[in-house]
Amino acid sequence: MIRLLLADDHPVVRAGLRAVLGAEPDLVVELEAATAEDAVALAASGRVDVVLMDLQFGGAQPVSGLQGAEATRQVRAAPGAPHVLILTNYDTDADILGAIEAGASGYLLKDAPPTELVAAVRAAAAGQSALAPAIVTRLADRSRIPEGRLSPREVEVLGLVAAGRSNRQIGQDLFLSEATVKSHLVHIFGKLGVGSRTSAVASARASGTIRGV
Repeated sequence: MIRLLLADDHPVVRAGLRAVLGAEPDLVVELEAATAEDAVALAASGRVDVVLMDLQFGGAQPVSGLQGAEATRQVRAAPGAPHVLILTNYDTDADILGAIEAGASGYLLKDAPPTELVAAVRAAAAGQSALAPAIVTRLADRSRIPEGRLSPREVEVLGLVAAGRSNRQIGQDLFLSEATVKSHLVHIFGKLGVGSRTSAVASARASGTIRGV
């Protein structure tokens, strides 16, 4: 069973998410938080596997206090931390990259179909990257270069992904922080127009960017 924490300042949003996610046999909404501070505290309780985190807390009032990206960073900094899946209305490049670099496993917009949301939650719980197709498209539009070619460093990173290395192991191999590895993967996904590590490896092998096995 995948235990969830819903972190959003709008009760109606939390109720909607609870209805959608609670209908799945392998998902259970264990906790809810209306502030980023509460989300960090509850995430440390050991009672959840995935946190669904909004980026902005405060409703119509001026934004102040802890927000989603920094809350994600704090959640992920704790030993044995749950995975964090961003679910928000904000889709600027800075928001997306900032959240991934903070340690988020994935990024979805609130208008994503329920099937995408459920799949992303399961992927996040399994420690996999989960980027919504709409986000992949945004990143592709932002970072596409001729023929979608990867930089030498991105080829190195993806080659290690293909070899089965985790983000932490890739960082150790290449003397990079885990956040930097995640940032490279986000750019790779955008250039290749894919939303997962498996798809990125398959695409790069098909194009000859990395060798098949």
